[in-house]
Amino acid sequence: MDFGLSPEQEMLRDTVGRCLSEICPLDHVRSCLNAGSAVSDQVTAALHDIGLTGLMVPEAHGGLGMTLLDAAVAAEQLGRAVAPAPFLARSVLAPLALMLAGSEAQQDEWLPRIASGEVRFGVAIGGMVEERDGAKVKAGDGWLTGTALFALDLAGADHFIVADDSGRLHLLAATATGVERIALQTIDATRSVGELRLTGAPAQPLADDGGLAARRLRDAGRVLLAADSLGAGEAMIEKSVAYAGEREQFGRVIGSFQAVKHMCAEMAARHEPCRALVWYAAHAFDAVPEEAALVACHAKSLTGEVHRFVARTATEVHGGMGFTDLLGLPFWFKRIGFDRQALGGPERVRFEAAQLQGLTATT
Repeated sequence: MDFGLSPEQEMLRDTVGRCLSEICPLDHVRSCLNAGSAVSDQVTAALHDIGLTGLMVPEAHGGLGMTLLDAAVAAEQLGRAVAPAPFLARSVLAPLALMLAGSEAQQDEWLPRIASGEVRFGVAIGGMVEERDGAKVKAGDGWLTGTALFALDLAGADHFIVADDSGRLHLLAATATGVERIALQTIDATRSVGELRLTGAPAQPLADDGGLAARRLRDAGRVLLAADSLGAGEAMIEKSVAYAGEREQFGRVIGSFQAVKHMCAEMAARHEPCRALVWYAAHAFDAVPEEAALVACHAKSLTGEVHRFVARTATEVHGGMGFTDLLGLPFWFKRIGFDRQALGGPERVRFEAAQLQGLTATT
């Protein structure tokens, strides 16, 4: 039995990777961040051209009709390139929300426009995981009030999918009366994140399914953050191995020193098992939904811990150079840090995994 990627998924991986290597070199990432932008129009347009905007949209609505495993393959390449482009919310979570909880009329109205790039969505479901200062979103009869925390893909979004305090999803226009958009500065400048402060903002409710769709979005988001971290970690390992083969001390390349060999080997040994877990978590979301929440927690927590180790160790291999912007390691370091904490850090998701398995009481 073949447990690897399909030929089509390998082709997708290679296409996205080749595209990003051409239009998103590290110098381009650096120039975007120096200009204060978390979004590259050049990269966003290129990803649209190869079909990632409509990756999850069904073919009947003009998209590619692919699965979360396909999206995870693409996310890994985006993390590898530290691409400053919206993907998680705009291309994956927003269409998923409409597919899971949208009415037929809502799907007909919005999914083709997502696939074509006519509308750009952000997603605010962070309040399902953690709260701050009692921030919650309350829903009334066609309106929302409160603060939606950690809206993903904030910059450039003209609509948002927002979860209220009961877990029900709502469709909100960014320009609606009573909507204030506040950009937040996080450790990762390649991601656009913010808050939505809502005061009686008009919104379209999606299906009242007891929060099931919102929980599915959370699980999908965790898997894709794990996949992104996988790509970022792989890039840091490769850069460490290359640097160790070039940098000389005492007349020898540092890669010949046993201590450096062990550091590189341990990074690879911890990193590689994460790949199968992330792939299985994405597969479970698509094909084994009864396992999806648990394995999403496992994938998120493991990659969060492993790639924090990889980020630190790769920096140590580079010595003092690793802390500078010259080689670019801080971009991946910070990307991994964001992936670790967004939609729940390792401690939080392990606690949820324990609840799902009946190992601790549900609060």
